[in-house]
Amino acid sequence: MGRYSTRLAPLLAEAAGVEGAMRVLDVGCGPGGLTTELARRVGRERVAAIDPAAQFVAECRNRNPGADVRVGDAEQLPWADDEFDAALSCLVIAHVEDAQAMVAEMVRVTRPGGTVASCMWDFDEGGMRMLQIFWSAIGEVDPGCERREHRAGTGRGEIAALFERAGLAELVDDSLTVSADYTGFDEFWAPFTLGVGPSGNALAALSEGDRAVVREACRAAVGGSPFSLEARAWFARGTVRR
Repeated sequence: MGRYSTRLAPLLAEAAGVEGAMRVLDVGCGPGGLTTELARRVGRERVAAIDPAAQFVAECRNRNPGADVRVGDAEQLPWADDEFDAALSCLVIAHVEDAQAMVAEMVRVTRPGGTVASCMWDFDEGGMRMLQIFWSAIGEVDPGCERREHRAGTGRGEIAALFERAGLAELVDDSLTVSADYTGFDEFWAPFTLGVGPSGNALAALSEGDRAVVREACRAAVGGSPFSLEARAWFARGTVRR
């Protein structure tokens, strides 16, 4: 997934209007992909970030010395009201316990007139082609398999609806699209075999024979030569009311 998310971060920062002397927060920073992009735009000393995983926070700090990077939850941000000019989250909103509470906290710590922005992969309409290909192949051997990636923000308009309920103004409901290159099928397939995330867990739960069927269905979809796949993320931006 990293080959896609690193290309998405600059698009999110640009769409959110991050520039100049803004003070900016990255909610759910992971190892620091978006944090690094924000720091490039405004300087590390003007960037804060948070993630619940201590190992990710350590890596983010290592990549961005001087930034204010903390361990904590998106639903309880440890910063004062109106502290930031913008609060962003990249590919996070689907993975928190309470997405509406996360948005409310992003609004709280952003000053009146400031910007709140978020994006999440399009899982509902197949815009994230890598995963759409995989889950379509899973369906060939297990039509009843529950795709656990259908969460908050993964459908069209869902992030904007969360923003509207949080009272944000000047809403923008849009999408961001990136692409990733593969040298061949093996580079595409290998990550699924690691048993990581909903897709990896679903594959691991299959019999060896069914896994082979899924592999060949994916191969048929992408071919064996070098190829590129697009990935669409739903995006929303709003302004904190004055």
